[in-house]
Amino acid sequence: MPTISMFYGIAIRMYFDDHRRPHFHVYSGGEDASISIDTFEVLEGRLSRRTLALVLEWASEHRPELRENWARCEAHQQLKKIDPLI
Repeated sequence: MPTISMFYGIAIRMYFDDHRRPHFHVYSGGEDASISIDTFEVLEGRLSRRTLALVLEWASEHRPELRENWARCEAHQQLKKIDPLI
């Protein structure tokens, strides 16, 4: 489960062989959720409003990189780190 970005105590990860629609996982202070790359919908889990807002801001800035990493996951290639939210 490679961590592709970290910011403000939030870890963003992707899993190899995750066979659902393109998404990423968010872990922060005991909370976790999976979020669709295409729609930014929370697919599973729950995040605080503040954490979700930060993650969605980050994801909207990095959607192309998220899509690229999803393709790399499917091909079992090394994932690329994505810049954190500043």
